[in-house]
Amino acid sequence: MTKARLLRLSVVLVSIFMILLIIVYWDNVGTAHFYLHTSFSRPHSPGAIPGITAGEDWEALPDVDEFLAKLLSSSLKQNSSISRKTEQLLVQGSSKPVVSNLEENVRGYDWSTHNARNSLDQEKLQIERQRTLREFCANSSFAFPTKERSFDDIPNYELNHLIVDDRHGIIYCYVPKVACTNWKRVMIVLSESLLDQGVPYRNPLDIPREHVHNTSTHLTFNKFWRRYGKFSRHLMKIKLKKYTKFLFVRDPFVRLISAFRSKFELENEEFYRRFAIPMLKLYSNHTNLPTSVSEAFGAGLKVSFSDFIQYLLDPRTEKMAPFNEHWRQVYRLCHPCQIDYDFIGKLETLDEDAAYLLQLLKVDRLLRFPPSYRNRTASSWEEDWFAKIPLAWRQQLYKLYEADFVLFGYPKPENLLKD
Repeated sequence: MTKARLLRLSVVLVSIFMILLIIVYWDNVGTAHFYLHTSFSRPHSPGAIPGITAGEDWEALPDVDEFLAKLLSSSLKQNSSISRKTEQLLVQGSSKPVVSNLEENVRGYDWSTHNARNSLDQEKLQIERQRTLREFCANSSFAFPTKERSFDDIPNYELNHLIVDDRHGIIYCYVPKVACTNWKRVMIVLSESLLDQGVPYRNPLDIPREHVHNTSTHLTFNKFWRRYGKFSRHLMKIKLKKYTKFLFVRDPFVRLISAFRSKFELENEEFYRRFAIPMLKLYSNHTNLPTSVSEAFGAGLKVSFSDFIQYLLDPRTEKMAPFNEHWRQVYRLCHPCQIDYDFIGKLETLDEDAAYLLQLLKVDRLLRFPPSYRNRTASSWEEDWFAKIPLAWRQQLYKLYEADFVLFGYPKPENLLKD
């Protein structure tokens, strides 16, 4: 009799403990607006975007992952309903932005109409881009730093470019100088992570640039540890498995030119103090430099493109600190061999790729992708920009960015690498 009572008491206590655990955990997750939607993911038939319902049987996941997946799916139907009602409130806002940033003032927006090229088969294009990426990630003869490590080996601070939208089940890895400002704006609108006078932004271009790049605005993977503790990696893996993951890339050398133009040809106080002053001292033999960028520009003291290339090739640069995100390699920002991206966009086909992606995400009725900038740095400029850069430097620079060229299908710039 005593044993039976003890057994019943044990069962009750264990049940109470599990209920409390679920309540405490769900309270933490609920603060993150954790709506679990699924992504279109490979493999799937052409044109099909498979979905998941609350009753659908998920693939087997180990231990904690399985528990979390089932726990989250239990309220999927309710959260999806809330999400749909909220989405219906999103409508187009003002048609043109109020430009307050120096860089955007200089370049302006291109409001001309872009007709999609009918010959561009987006689906086949995505298959080819993903095939190229997977083949070179699996090719043991093609090596580059960090290629062989697993997702678990990636330090938390290196996951700060993965932005999560739980409302629509989207993960975006942003690459600076590849339309990332406007893609961040899109993510803010979709996730409703920023309010204007208590109301979520509806038009991406209404969002001020300074808010777009404020790290507190976005939920990124590197913030998971603070929010979810020991469950953070498990939740990352669930989201990587179920969400739509995308990134946009650009010809690596053209991206460098764009970074140089925006950070060193325009008056940028932060980049002048952090990077321009050391470059001018090391590679142009300047001393007693002005403390402000306006004084330096007034005196004609500017970093040259040659100084910038020397800085990138200088082995001391990486020893002092990792490359700044504006010129850090894409494979170091987005980990394409560890994360199986569903969509790879390119700046060279931005208008077509963006429109196609928004359709695939089924959010094209909520917003449109903001227009391109005028005078976008073009591939045809490469020869002029690199004309005064010694051949040996160009060859070293290519080796530094070779992985980005190869993984994302950009041709080797032979004209720059030979006499």
